[in-house]
Amino acid sequence: STGASPRKLEIPGEEELGGRGVSYCATCDGFFFQNQRLIVVGGGDAALEEGIFLTKYASEVYVVHRRDQLRASQIMQERAFKNDRIKFIWNTVVEEIQGNDEKVTGALLKNVETGEKQGFPIDGVFIFIGHIPNTELFKGIIDFDDQEYIVVNKLQGTNIPGVFACGDVQD
Repeated sequence: STGASPRKLEIPGEEELGGRGVSYCATCDGFFFQNQRLIVVGGGDAALEEGIFLTKYASEVYVVHRRDQLRASQIMQERAFKNDRIKFIWNTVVEEIQGNDEKVTGALLKNVETGEKQGFPIDGVFIFIGHIPNTELFKGIIDFDDQEYIVVNKLQGTNIPGVFACGDVQD
């Protein structure tokens, strides 16, 4: 049960502003953004679920997605589209997270179709673009699937008798 780590954008400002406006967990950090403008990066179920959660606190949530349609399930899309506090920025990626010594102050957005870049004032960036399973320790020992998650049977057993895996490392 070594878990999984959030996939990162690996852009300027992401590491430097971690804990000061860059987050990978809405339920952990959403409360700190009362009446503030936020970006949620991603287009899957996790991004929309976390974005909807953030509307409990934020004044506005902008979902930034690199495509012109979401990958999330239909029900999650419907919930997000119905939420007045959620707006969508399509065909766009975050190229840089901007801030000062204290907090995030903005993001540099790039439209992937036109190449146009724009500064976008924002108070926080929540990133939900997937996870990387923490399996490096088990390479060459335990069987992985093509995304490097541990393969288990219905009893959570691995390819090694008596060794079991659970949680995000196998799911």
